[in-house]
Amino acid sequence: MTTRRRLLVLVAVALALTIGLTGYVLRSRGDAAAVSPSGQVRLDTPGRILFRDTAAGAGFGQLASVPAARPDGPRSTGGLLCDRLYANHGTGICLQRKGPVPATYVTVLDSGLHQVRQVRTAGFPNRARVSASGRMLSWTTFVQGDSYLRDDFSTRTSILDTRTGRLTGSIPLTLDGRPCHASDVNYWGVGFAADDNTFYATVRTGGSTCLVQGAYRNWTARTLLSNVECPSLSPDGTRLVLKKRVNASANRPWRLYVLDLATLVETPLAEQHSIDGQAAWLDGHTVMYGRVRPSGDGWDVWSVPADGSGIPRLLIPDAASPSVQGAP
Repeated sequence: MTTRRRLLVLVAVALALTIGLTGYVLRSRGDAAAVSPSGQVRLDTPGRILFRDTAAGAGFGQLASVPAARPDGPRSTGGLLCDRLYANHGTGICLQRKGPVPATYVTVLDSGLHQVRQVRTAGFPNRARVSASGRMLSWTTFVQGDSYLRDDFSTRTSILDTRTGRLTGSIPLTLDGRPCHASDVNYWGVGFAADDNTFYATVRTGGSTCLVQGAYRNWTARTLLSNVECPSLSPDGTRLVLKKRVNASANRPWRLYVLDLATLVETPLAEQHSIDGQAAWLDGHTVMYGRVRPSGDGWDVWSVPADGSGIPRLLIPDAASPSVQGAP
């Protein structure tokens, strides 16, 4: 074969590969929900669901939003990439794993997605929450181990009061009347009630995990239940959606429950998949959550009734870290 002919063959192969790859990308994006690149994402627009658009992969996700009344409609994107994301009342929090020496960067966002403050912390992004008023922010990272199923895991949880600027990096909790300072104490899934003082969180120490209700101003708390984690308070403040370990299997250990705070009655939800995450409330009757696909190649956001009835339904494909935007 002559040099000229070899060159022509190589060019033809390259063109074929390029066309094939382009077609694959277009098909992949076409399978996802439509994206409106010109849409502007803000955190002060009520009635929208904010989430991470994970169509490009299961790692970083681009900040995006859709109308809560039409979650399958065109999505607007904000350009910011996050590993964990949450927002409320015009304030957002974005956790990113980055840097030459990997660390988690916690970025506080205003309603226009401008950076207000950034905090660098050790570990891998894990949980993020913003109170209903937008004042209180909390986040958790894994600093050792990478799963709550491992006995050697260790977490680091911080709380930021955006009104005073106070950052609490080590929670000096008094639990059930006793100082809780053991070296194996771990906190995660901290969320605040409407008064920005009452909080709910998961505490693990001595090999046991429990749900606590506490007061931020004096850091006292009491145990509500054991073996439940990652609470999220309902819009009316009367219930928590949380996950409960119901199976020792590493494949399906968790199930979502709703806890009535007045009676402490637990209601299992219809979702049968194991959800290892912190669910959120779509409205007063429905919860939503990120769910890994059975193939393990991505995430989607699903919803299910909060009273244990009905069946789960796909809410937003190629998505994770959902939160509903309230009016500022």
